[in-house]
Amino acid sequence: MCTFANLAGSTVILVALATAQDFSLKQDIPGNKAPSVTMSRAPLTSITRGKSGTVELRFHINSGFHVNSNTPKSEFLIPTALKLDAPTDIVVGRITYPAGQEMSFPFAPDEKLSVYTGGFPLAVVVRPLASVVPGKYMIRGQLRYQACDDAACYPPKKLPVEFEIQVLKGPRPHRKNPRQSPHVHS
Repeated sequence: MCTFANLAGSTVILVALATAQDFSLKQDIPGNKAPSVTMSRAPLTSITRGKSGTVELRFHINSGFHVNSNTPKSEFLIPTALKLDAPTDIVVGRITYPAGQEMSFPFAPDEKLSVYTGGFPLAVVVRPLASVVPGKYMIRGQLRYQACDDAACYPPKKLPVEFEIQVLKGPRPHRKNPRQSPHVHS
């Protein structure tokens, strides 16, 4: 005897199985990946205290996706932006972003967007103050981006970013003798 409760329970199980199967099939289709941006490990950069140095960072966007450049062409597009927090007495200066590629997409064929695809570098100027104790320091932050494919854009994400610098003592400053009078004192 088939009761309503048994029939309802069987229907729920069948719908759950069909949904799970559909989800797993989408995951197995080549090119049906979630968008992501990753960062290559940055090499240790040595910087003399009191002077500026540049740290080169490299980011990668998985195939089939792009992110808006740092200067998108519309105020409604989310720019790719790096925000960093440095230890006390280490100043993060200018962050240099590459120019975006001008590309059009099927969702707006008459409009060119400024985007990054594949990989892109960022250059970060760092200046340890003269008072910093020599040693290694970790700088952390986040890269905010919005990834899109040819059909849609995905919610913005924040990628944790970290890199290390080696602060060097540097040479002693050259000190001149104080000016002396040209007159001989006896």
